[in-house]
Amino acid sequence: MADVTALPDLAVRSLGGSVMAASDESFAERENLINPWEPEHEAATFGRKGQVYDGWETARRRPSALGLETDDRGHDWALIRLGLPGMIRGVIVDTAWFRGNFPPYASVEACAAEGYPSAAELTGRDWAEIVPRGPLRGDTRHLFPVETARRFTHVRLNIFPDGGVARLRVHGEVIPDPRLLTGLTVDLAALENGARVTGCSNLFYSHPENILMPGLPRDQAECWETARRRDAGNDWVVVELAAPGVPRLVEIDTTHLKSNAPGWVALSGRNTRTSGEWTTVLPPTRVQPDGRHRFRLRSAPELTHVRLDLHPDGGLARLRVWGDLTDHGERTLHDRWTAFAV
Repeated sequence: MADVTALPDLAVRSLGGSVMAASDESFAERENLINPWEPEHEAATFGRKGQVYDGWETARRRPSALGLETDDRGHDWALIRLGLPGMIRGVIVDTAWFRGNFPPYASVEACAAEGYPSAAELTGRDWAEIVPRGPLRGDTRHLFPVETARRFTHVRLNIFPDGGVARLRVHGEVIPDPRLLTGLTVDLAALENGARVTGCSNLFYSHPENILMPGLPRDQAECWETARRRDAGNDWVVVELAAPGVPRLVEIDTTHLKSNAPGWVALSGRNTRTSGEWTTVLPPTRVQPDGRHRFRLRSAPELTHVRLDLHPDGGLARLRVWGDLTDHGERTLHDRWTAFAV
């Protein structure tokens, strides 16, 4: 099976994900489920609700095995709006640090909804079970592959009957709504528009997918940084654009890279629909540390991929390739959107 964790987490907060509702959050808040960082823990750190957990934890449910009157409401759940619509390839249910209070079982459902419905309006939707009910272990990262070839906008995590989950990761392929992109100048290299990294020379410190993320990075951890080269080569990353388009302006951002920015950068592109040969888009150009650099392109052709070369190595905060979708690009987005409709 391919490594689905290399695909973006469609639910993470930094891509716009939100935990809309939960059945209970008596011990730890539901919002922790989609925090971008790894679960953190410090033992014997007690708040007014007990041990503080970087995760979602519900109250204990009381079964009616003794025949006493109870408040047994079945199982707990959390409803998440994905930051980006897409085809889900794998789900991670991470019970990190929950050792005596993890749920013994979990399942995941998903649905697709137009617009921005409330949690209540999603109740009657057609929910598909993408991860059947299965066992969990404490303090463990569980990866569940998903085979459903459909586009989804929301997921629901069910835990049986209660307990704590540190993170929910929903890895998949972004499928952008073409109605929001066609006819406009867009960032052809934005992950949220469907662009993706297809190869790179080095990911020693961090993943190059970071350069396609929205917004500005908060620190170097949200950038892409390579190891120091000790040879005559240079580092590079290849990005498949959201759809075929003509770039008009390139932005190279080295924000936060103060002593480890590249000295020069170069950008080349190719169109796999035609020759597939790489052509120069931006020749080797000097860049400065900790800053945004914008370069207007005068005569770039239609491209499907770009390759950014760092000379000789270093880090990059963001890559933006602003341009116009071609007619073929608009058809590509439309066809993909409809092909995976529910």
